[in-house]
Amino acid sequence: MGTLTVITGPSGVGKGTLVQRLLARHPSIWVSVSATTRAPREGEREGESYFFHSRERFDALVQEGGLLEWAEFAGNCYGTPRDPVEQQLQAGRPVLLEIELEGARQVRRSFSKARQIFLSPPSFEELERRIRGRGTDSEEAIQRRLLRAREELSAQGEFDAVVVNDDLDQALLKLEGLMGLG
Repeated sequence: MGTLTVITGPSGVGKGTLVQRLLARHPSIWVSVSATTRAPREGEREGESYFFHSRERFDALVQEGGLLEWAEFAGNCYGTPRDPVEQQLQAGRPVLLEIELEGARQVRRSFSKARQIFLSPPSFEELERRIRGRGTDSEEAIQRRLLRAREELSAQGEFDAVVVNDDLDQALLKLEGLMGLG
């Protein structure tokens, strides 16, 4: 049986970068592909970027228990399909979910053995610098992200471990240790 690891943390903390580095070093890790009701963006491919569903199909998956977790953001739904995760775990592969706080809470209720890791910035000021440094968001969007980040950071104590992403190489080593990779 494989192990399920959940990684969460605020926007701008470096989850995506850390997961890319982890996968480059450990290609046996299987990362779940989310389902969504939003339309595909240019370059996104079905089954690789997301599983693109109608709202009706997504709602049916929720009702059938076909999602480990799900949430609605900005009018679109996102969730983690249960069957592929369970298939990979049965095959003995390590499975990684990179999801939001509420999703991590849902997974905790249905998969109590999942290893839950919170990725934290070295400081709130550094997190704000990173979000602003992207140059992709309006001031209003930045303020929303920062408000949400304060809520997320206050939930760190709910997790099995906290990894501070101050130095990417050190954060990667700590993450590998927590996941039992060597």
